[in-house]
Amino acid sequence: MAELELLSVIIPARDEAGCIAATVQHLSLELKLKQVPCEIVVVDDGSTDTTWEILSELAAKMPELKPLQNPGPHGFGRAIIHGFDHSQGDALVVMMADESDDPRDVVEYWNQLNAGWECVFGSRFVAGGGVIDYPRFKLVANRLMNWFIRVLFRHGFNDTTNAFKAYRRTVIDGCRPYLAPHFNLTVEIPLKAVIRGYTWTSMPITWRNRRAGVAKLKLKEMGSRYLFIILYCWLEKYFSRKDYYKQ
Repeated sequence: MAELELLSVIIPARDEAGCIAATVQHLSLELKLKQVPCEIVVVDDGSTDTTWEILSELAAKMPELKPLQNPGPHGFGRAIIHGFDHSQGDALVVMMADESDDPRDVVEYWNQLNAGWECVFGSRFVAGGGVIDYPRFKLVANRLMNWFIRVLFRHGFNDTTNAFKAYRRTVIDGCRPYLAPHFNLTVEIPLKAVIRGYTWTSMPITWRNRRAGVAKLKLKEMGSRYLFIILYCWLEKYFSRKDYYKQ
């Protein structure tokens, strides 16, 4: 397995003026301390607040920060794909803008990818992982959805819906084209990666509820979109005869 040279951390951001500076600064500090070669690609997905202005000011002081604007159409998944398309790293981590993900876990993702894995999936629901201030209703919905995915795909992983994961560039390119324009991209990428034969491992991660701004995930809006992508991937798994399997 080829040695990795650069980590691109992809952060989609929409109206995150209250927390984006802290997210980027804490991440940058941790990666510098651990000497991880990196670029931090923050994709402003049509913000109406001062998110872009904050990013522009930070970029003048942080050469590793690469702010982008998604010209539209907008959507969480579209912003991530825009970040993939305009990043340089041969390793990629998708991270949330609201400080819910721990920068120390990003370093461990980098280490695991360098150990030879093609994908590294973090789980908040294994020994060593955890959640802080997870809204009760969302927690129940999360566990039901992940149980449903495990039953359908029998892959043994219990936190597929979490966006915070790591991939080699070869995986991201090998799982194209992407259909999910919204939060459902968070299940499309890992499910396709598993179905198409890329190697993966899991590790414990921690998650903390945002302390600033408003959550963008709306369960009522996303339920049918998640189901569509899950069933699409299920059809590929059982009926494509490995036409899309990695080469």
